[in-house]
Amino acid sequence: MNSVKFLIISAVVFSMNISCSSQTNTKEQNTKLVKAEKIEVLYFHYTRRCATCNAVESVSKEAVSELYGNKVSFADYNLDEEAGKIKGTELEISGQTLLIVADNTIIDITNEGFMNARSNPDKLKQIIKEKIDPLIN
Repeated sequence: MNSVKFLIISAVVFSMNISCSSQTNTKEQNTKLVKAEKIEVLYFHYTRRCATCNAVESVSKEAVSELYGNKVSFADYNLDEEAGKIKGTELEISGQTLLIVADNTIIDITNEGFMNARSNPDKLKQIIKEKIDPLIN
């Protein structure tokens, strides 16, 4: 009986891990960071979202607003909607993804977002700050 419970719990945890992991083919480009004219934080998601998916969006949006005001924009794209599909195709996104896009530089912080949004939102805000500050003019 205990092994059946263990298998069920393992299957649930495994399926949640797959559904909320980064599905991007995008690699961090331009490893030498330069000042950018336009910086965006983009969050891609589906219509059905878990609490962690919602937290990634809200914490990231809050961080961008608090830290940068109008200097950095935040946008979320639903991959189930046409605009989200188009933008996702443009950036080679195929699942929940959190990106910092600055001109030709793309920084994928999806893993950090999902690891920290609910358990340590201040750490996610700090990561966003560490990645964006070197890009600001």
